[in-house]
Amino acid sequence: MKKILNLLLVLVMFANHVFAQQTDYNTIVNRYILKYRDIAVKEMKEYRIPASITLAQGILESNAGRSPLAVEANNHFGIKCHKGWTGKTFYKDDETKNECFRKYGSPVESFRDHSWFLTQRDRYKGLFSLEITDYKGWANGLKSAGYATNPSYAQLLIKTIETFDLYRFDQAEFIVASGDSSDVATPPEEKAWLNRFVVKSTGPANRNIYENNRLQMIIARQDDNLYVIARDFNLSVSKLLKYNDLPKPTSLNPGQIVYLEAKRRKGAIESHKLQAGESLYVISQLYGIRLKSLLKRNDLHIGSEPKKGTILRLR
Repeated sequence: MKKILNLLLVLVMFANHVFAQQTDYNTIVNRYILKYRDIAVKEMKEYRIPASITLAQGILESNAGRSPLAVEANNHFGIKCHKGWTGKTFYKDDETKNECFRKYGSPVESFRDHSWFLTQRDRYKGLFSLEITDYKGWANGLKSAGYATNPSYAQLLIKTIETFDLYRFDQAEFIVASGDSSDVATPPEEKAWLNRFVVKSTGPANRNIYENNRLQMIIARQDDNLYVIARDFNLSVSKLLKYNDLPKPTSLNPGQIVYLEAKRRKGAIESHKLQAGESLYVISQLYGIRLKSLLKRNDLHIGSEPKKGTILRLR
């Protein structure tokens, strides 16, 4: 009887220990969620990756922010260096010894790079046709695409999402431009300039595709960027940069015109009278004319900014 009582005591102590560990883990995970949920939702709005998936991957890959990779390199998603990485590095044993991982200046940079990583690789492209609330489809798709080698990776993601109700963050209110305006709160009179363009069709992500100077263009939404637009329209970022006379992938302003094909050398009308606050770049976008052609046609050079009232020749 004494042996049985001792055995029961040991089992009770073990159960209490396991329960305490689980309680501690749940507390740590909930702290992680509280700390990074806003970042995950922001990334979802910009890149259309479910916040539940981002958080679940962060929890699993970083052990809720406690792994050496997360602590010492701010890498929350286990992303390795891969070809073309020019940033800082962190080395540790993984599938092989001394593997190269990306090192970031902050966890925020890690979350952003995770979004870029998924949007810029063809093997994940099919995931973006899924509904934003289809976390199971995303989990299985990430496993099938080879994000992780663990055969139970999809199940682990799904279990994490459901245990901590992470799917609730996928329901976060989206800031989607109404009629592709700069902001849903913009007064109607400030949207009037859009009426000069013809809506030709509806494109990916329910975007209006406009026609201007016989060219296809869209209007940048709140929190838009060239990486998302390139993915949505199956274009390279370098082409978008060239089409829009942009030197590098800068952030886009809500309401900014983005061309999906190369601008023309001439405008559809003869001239434009420069108004206060208008730049040559704004005019080149407004009329679908290459900036270089606009400069040449008006005997101007890069850096020139004519005064208000100047008549610019467009053709």
